Amino acid sequence: MKSHILPVTNPKPSSSSSSSSSSSSSSLAAVAAASLIPVTSSSSTAGTMLFGSKDDIATTRLLISSSFQDDEMAEIKPLLSRTLSYTDTITSTTPSTTFDWNSYQQKRRRRSPSENSLSSHSDGGDRNQPLRQVRRAAADTYIITRLSFKLLKYLGVGYRWITRFLALGCYSVLIIPGLLQVGYYYFRSSQVRRGIVYGDQPRNRLDLYLPKDSNGPKPVIAFVTGGAWIIGYKAWGSLLGQQLSERDVLVACIDYRNFPQGTIGDMVKDASQGISFVCNHIAEYGGDPNRIYVMGQSAGAHIAACALVEQAIKEAGEGESTSWSLSQIKAYFGLSGGYNLFNLVDHFHSRGLYRKIFLGIMEGEESLHRYSPELVVQDSNFRNAASLLPPTILFHGTGDYSIPPDSSKSFAESLRNVGVKAEAILYEGKTHTDLFVQDPMRGGRDEMFEDVVGLIHEGDTEALAKDAKAPPRKRLVPEFMLRWAHNVSPF
Repeated sequence: MKSHILPVTNPKPSSSSSSSSSSSSSSLAAVAAASLIPVTSSSSTAGTMLFGSKDDIATTRLLISSSFQDDEMAEIKPLLSRTLSYTDTITSTTPSTTFDWNSYQQKRRRRSPSENSLSSHSDGGDRNQPLRQVRRAAADTYIITRLSFKLLKYLGVGYRWITRFLALGCYSVLIIPGLLQVGYYYFRSSQVRRGIVYGDQPRNRLDLYLPKDSNGPKPVIAFVTGGAWIIGYKAWGSLLGQQLSERDVLVACIDYRNFPQGTIGDMVKDASQGISFVCNHIAEYGGDPNRIYVMGQSAGAHIAACALVEQAIKEAGEGESTSWSLSQIKAYFGLSGGYNLFNLVDHFHSRGLYRKIFLGIMEGEESLHRYSPELVVQDSNFRNAASLLPPTILFHGTGDYSIPPDSSKSFAESLRNVGVKAEAILYEGKTHTDLFVQDPMRGGRDEMFEDVVGLIHEGDTEALAKDAKAPPRKRLVPEFMLRWAHNVSPF
């Protein structure tokens, strides 16, 4: 049962709200799932790290082999200082304020025979090059394995993360019927465009989930996945992407550098650049540049919120050049996110994401305020930039023990205090994984999913009529297994 705790209003600015709890999954998953990534990313397009030559691999081996000192954790920088050059990197341009549908259709018809616009940004050509696939998979496996061992060194032998590691294994086994079906769709569906390059840094890629109905431009969600800032990966959004595309919504799942490959500043920069690509290029894939929504889950919700707040500050400044504008964003959807980092330190330390690691991810204690969106909007200097933020809807389960629901309630209140339209929607008894994994795999009617689709199609009578007639989604995992997964989930 859902309860609307905070109504959508635009109250006059008032005093700042109290601090909240914040963001993301426990670090046990960091090590466990990191070791699984090479398996799921063995496709040519699922690149956690791509190497162009033997020199790149040698450089990476040298960088990774250098040891970290525990007393320097707060000053950790990305391990991979050498960036990758893509010959097909896209340079963002300032988007037009109007969308000429007739012109777009003509251009699309001219491109359709060869579909060069897709192949130039993606890894589709690699499908005919098995040797290159094997090399890339080997490079991915190498880098992830080495980084995983580094994380194990940081974590040490602790009962917290070991317990959660075992719980994660049990959880994965219980939902594996659903994972196999989603994985098959991800790698085999013609509606998925994997590995589209949006920048020149490692992991600067995104996946597109295209609706089957190509009539007219589609609303778009730019989605930033979660993963405790350590195991985030674009394929984690494949279930959401599949289901939204069935409702005529185009989804772009943005990948970004994780720790220790990058720190929070790199993650926010990557997310912002991915959003910029969507704003400037999504019309080429049938998306409507005038109906773009940004969404993030868990750590991704925090990263996306940081990107939006930083963009507002840039646009409010004088002479600051930007490649995209907040005026292009219809709304921000935050799912199970945390927005006040000061409330994260002790909470995550108790759950296995130890203080030194967390501060290393967040670039030291002195950066906690800068990367706490709730605290930034409370700052009196942010008043002018606040008016640029899009309407914000925050979804959270009341049974979430990874990130308490007060985090979303408090952030929504802080936004309303500075004049931003904001709402927190809570789902009774739902945990951190229920809303994003178990409920979608259960089939039938998913309350949060229906709320998201309803908000996107609000005012579109034709789309709402289609939604009302949409068939129930099929079940992916037996109910008894989902109930056990709910009980053993480490998140």
